[in-house]
Amino acid sequence: MPELLVRRDGTVGTIVFSNPAKLNAVSIDMWQAMPRAMAELERDADVRVIVICGDGERAFISGADISQFEQARSNADAQARYNAAVEQGYLAPVRCTKPVIAKIRGICFGGGLGLAAACDVRIAADDALFRMPAARLGLGYNFVGIKRFVDLMGSMNVADIFFSARKFDAADALRMGFVSRVIPAAELEREVDAYCRLVADNAPLTIAAAKRAIREAVTDTATRDLAGLQSMLEACFDSEDYKEGRTAFMEKRAPRFKGR
Repeated sequence: MPELLVRRDGTVGTIVFSNPAKLNAVSIDMWQAMPRAMAELERDADVRVIVICGDGERAFISGADISQFEQARSNADAQARYNAAVEQGYLAPVRCTKPVIAKIRGICFGGGLGLAAACDVRIAADDALFRMPAARLGLGYNFVGIKRFVDLMGSMNVADIFFSARKFDAADALRMGFVSRVIPAAELEREVDAYCRLVADNAPLTIAAAKRAIREAVTDTATRDLAGLQSMLEACFDSEDYKEGRTAFMEKRAPRFKGR
C-alpha cells in the first residue's frame, strides 16, 4: 500500500515515501499527506532536522504514479487539482522552519526530482539516477517549479534536463549543483546520519533564521519579508542559546542548545 511513514530517532525525524512495488511512485494521497507529515515533525520540539527518503535501496522517488493519470490527471481541471496537491507537497519542506535533507538513493525522477529540489540540502549515493521526463509525457511544468530548479542549477542546466528529458547520474548532478555531496551507496546511511547529528547539535533559532534568509534571497524583491527575518535575527540575540553559545566558547566545551 502506498503510504508515507514518519519516523523519529532522537533529534532526527524522517519521512519515508513508501511504495516499493512501484519504485516509490507517489500517489495523490501521498502528496496530500506530505504537508501533514512535515507539520507533525515541525511541532515535535525534540526533532531538530528532517530527512526525506525513499523506501528501500532502489529508488528515492520514481515520479508520479502513472496508473492514476486517467483519473487524477485526465483533463485540465483534474490536472489543476492534482497540481495543487503536488505543489503543497513541494512547499512543505520549503515552509518548514527546520532543515530538511533529501537522502537520495537510486532513481530520482519527475516528482522525486521536484521534491528533492524543494529540500534545503540534497545528498546522493553514487548509484543515484536522475531524470525530468515531463517532455516525454506532454506535461506542462509551472513557473514556481521551474524557478526552484533555476535557482539551484542555473538556466542552462535546467534547459538541458527539461529539453532532453535525459537521465543523468550523481556525478552530473553534483557538477550541475543539484546535490551537495555524492557518497558511496554503502556509506550513505552512516554519512547522512552523521551530517544530521552535526546539524542537530547547532542552535535551532540560528538555523531557522538562516533558512528564512536563504528563502528570502531567492524570493522576488517585491514580496520579500525582511521585517519578519529581522525579528528572527533579534530573537537569536535575545535567546538563552546565544548566552549558552558564548559561555560554552569561553569554557571550551560543546554548547547545549535548547532552541529558546
